[in-house]
Amino acid sequence: MNTQHYHEVIRALSQRLVRAQKPIRVLDAVLWDDSIKQRFFADGARKQPVIDRDYYKSRPLRFNPDQKREEIHAIERDAMRQLGQLNPVGGWLRRQCREYLLVIDMLEARGKPLFAQLSQELYGSSSDVFHAGDPTVAELAQRLQHTLQQLIQQSAIINPPEKTMDAATSVRWLNQRLRRQFPGCGVRARISDGIIADAAAGSDTIKLRADAMFADRDLRVLEAHEGWVHVGTSLNGARQPVCTFLAKGPPSATITQEGLAVLTETLSMHSSPFRLARLTRRVQAVAMVEQGATFLDLYRHLRSQEISEDEAWQLAARVFRGSLPEDGPFTKDLSYIKGFVLVFNFLRLSIARGQPERFHLLFCGKTTIDDMKTVAELVAEGTILPPTYLPPLFEDLSGLSAALSFNGFVSALDFSQLERDYSTVF
Repeated sequence: MNTQHYHEVIRALSQRLVRAQKPIRVLDAVLWDDSIKQRFFADGARKQPVIDRDYYKSRPLRFNPDQKREEIHAIERDAMRQLGQLNPVGGWLRRQCREYLLVIDMLEARGKPLFAQLSQELYGSSSDVFHAGDPTVAELAQRLQHTLQQLIQQSAIINPPEKTMDAATSVRWLNQRLRRQFPGCGVRARISDGIIADAAAGSDTIKLRADAMFADRDLRVLEAHEGWVHVGTSLNGARQPVCTFLAKGPPSATITQEGLAVLTETLSMHSSPFRLARLTRRVQAVAMVEQGATFLDLYRHLRSQEISEDEAWQLAARVFRGSLPEDGPFTKDLSYIKGFVLVFNFLRLSIARGQPERFHLLFCGKTTIDDMKTVAELVAEGTILPPTYLPPLFEDLSGLSAALSFNGFVSALDFSQLERDYSTVF
């Protein structure tokens, strides 16, 4: 098979997968509408939210599950037949097909205990470890939370940012920055009423919740996290002439993408202890529910931590999306901390091996850490294009490599001994 024909086969399979996954919208399918929140607070926040399996049945999926399974099975079968069992792109496509089939099973199980089990299979569990004997994801989050709380409580100069900008003002600020980063691409921010979080990103859009308020630092986080990473990787994936499936990402890509976004906002100095504490709190919330906490248990715990009613509702609702108030969690919110660890270690290993150019491979589209070796090979042979849009800090590989080199050097030191050495300083 000559190169042109080979690329045509991959592109045809890629396009079929892009079309097949288009109506599979996980967050839309598990969303709780605003009436549930209103009734919860009308009842004095003393009862479980009124939501049952019939609620999810009233929000039908945008596709026929059986027909969609047949369509995806056909793509998986043809990838094997046309590309072969050992072809790297064929293997990549087949793995994505299997993930989308699992997503369909999960969405069909909305409102049932099986939903949480399949969520764990796709996004992981708070009790996962990176290596045998390592702390769990929940334990790592707890350690980070302890450090962050010390900063927040004891430092006189670290204060919560004041939220003074409404959604309309924030949209104007973001659009000015997005036009600068993505000139001529039609990328924009807009106001939306249909999201739980303060903000969310699409392929070329950042949506802000209409009633949300933002601080300047919040907007800089959104610029880096949603804009530079989520929108940037979508645009780079959409520019791929062969592997067009890189414009869309299955759950495994979500973990890497969210980790990359958190790392980018942190390295660019846009983040804050308050922002990271919010992310670790999400892990702790998932862990509580995996251990048996109900929605009301979680909500009351969050309120006891001096978290506002609105923020406590938002976090608890995130964890129970797709589920019932007394069932298991939707574990997607583990992606931020879990992905951060995976991406950060990938960057450190790239430095240790003298291959900082590997950093850019993360931005070719919606990729995962596990794909990096395959991506490097496909970029070298011309099947995948290098990324066009990169966050500013990743454009200067020399400076970033120097910073990460020192990080690897310092992290090898015994911190307990350092505390003893500096006991006369603090």
